[in-house]
Amino acid sequence: MSAMVDTDLSRLINVLSRRLPDEVERMSLSGQRMESADERVLAVRLVSDEIPNIDANRMRGGLPRLTLDETDVLTEALLASLFGLAGLQQYVDDPEIESIDANGHQNVFVTYADGRTVAVPPVAASEVEFIDNIKAAARRLGLGERRWDTTEPILYLQLPDGSRLTAVLGGRSERGMAPVPIVSIRRHRFSDLELSDLVRFGAMPQHVADFLGAAVRARRTILVSGGTNTGKTTMLRAMCHEIPSFERLVTVEKDLLELGLHNSPQHPNVVPLHSRQANVEGEGEVTVSALVQSTLRLNPSRVIVGEVLGEEVVPMLNAMSQGNDGSMCTIHADSSEMTFSRMATYAIQSSERLPAEATHQLISGAVHFVVFLSGDRFPDRPVKRYVSSIREVTGLTDGGRVSSSEVFGISPSGRLEPAAGLSPRHQELLARFGYDASMHQAWWS
Repeated sequence: MSAMVDTDLSRLINVLSRRLPDEVERMSLSGQRMESADERVLAVRLVSDEIPNIDANRMRGGLPRLTLDETDVLTEALLASLFGLAGLQQYVDDPEIESIDANGHQNVFVTYADGRTVAVPPVAASEVEFIDNIKAAARRLGLGERRWDTTEPILYLQLPDGSRLTAVLGGRSERGMAPVPIVSIRRHRFSDLELSDLVRFGAMPQHVADFLGAAVRARRTILVSGGTNTGKTTMLRAMCHEIPSFERLVTVEKDLLELGLHNSPQHPNVVPLHSRQANVEGEGEVTVSALVQSTLRLNPSRVIVGEVLGEEVVPMLNAMSQGNDGSMCTIHADSSEMTFSRMATYAIQSSERLPAEATHQLISGAVHFVVFLSGDRFPDRPVKRYVSSIREVTGLTDGGRVSSSEVFGISPSGRLEPAAGLSPRHQELLARFGYDASMHQAWWS
């Protein structure tokens, strides 16, 4: 936009930020129910009402009236400011963008699906304006109104399209006038995928998808592990497609509802739970650990935990071993085998201070398989996300550690292939749910 149109936009925002709430309240008091779409229509009408005033002001300054194109640009920018993320909204709306990272208002980068990372123009006129834009979004968007200021400097926000926004008020700017807002947005470009889609994208071969589908249908408890940005949540969603629609699912997530199973027509009976931070008085906190404990009283067929990040590991393992076979979760780990050590680390740091030996015993009694995802990164190429290991839990070693066998691994040729034999119990069970276990055994032999 030109500098003059920027000025017009600032004036419009000032006017409509006062008029729009007043009009919404007036219409609500008259008995009209106002949805978000209705407010957008109202905002467009108010813009049309203000255009003559803008034109008159421009003509007094010796400038031409707004063209139709300028009016359209002005309207879209205003809607993005009032109902979206202002200067960031155009990148959130771009289906080819995977992530957006802003280190302040003018040091902004977007990463495309093809792997390119590109610097883009400033997304606000100043750090103060950028902070105000994010604060406004925190009040309007997400699962509930969120604060973001020096007393609550970290913000987690789920955008209407399911994308995840993380914002931190960092150190001072160069002039020392305001804190620097650091904002990262992870877009979920594929929110409703099935295992067959992941095969098509090259994340795994068909025989592995067949194995995972049978394991889910057979109510095997599965951990999805891997590093950051390797596609753990996408894999978990895809596996949930294999769960029969008549089952009652309880999902537990930290701050945001990223899984989105409650919005899926595939699963009509879903209870979505998410944690909540304490208010400024230090009250009202609801932890993931407390929510996981509560799931046992909600009559779930399965419990799906979006991501295990701490002490919730203990109640999660208890839930998985107390009649909720088929439950699943994601967890950060460096390898499929190291997943067990990561869980033990979380458990020993929890309020229960569970010793490693006890955690390993819990895992051996609750978990059946670990699916490990890797992500290869190359310059100017998309991140290659793929299943690189599947491990079967087989019991405990004499030393009290989880005993496991890698049933799928990366072969010397670079393919994901059977690496060891399945246990007899899983050969029989998975065969009943559609997996040709004899093929797996013959391949391994």
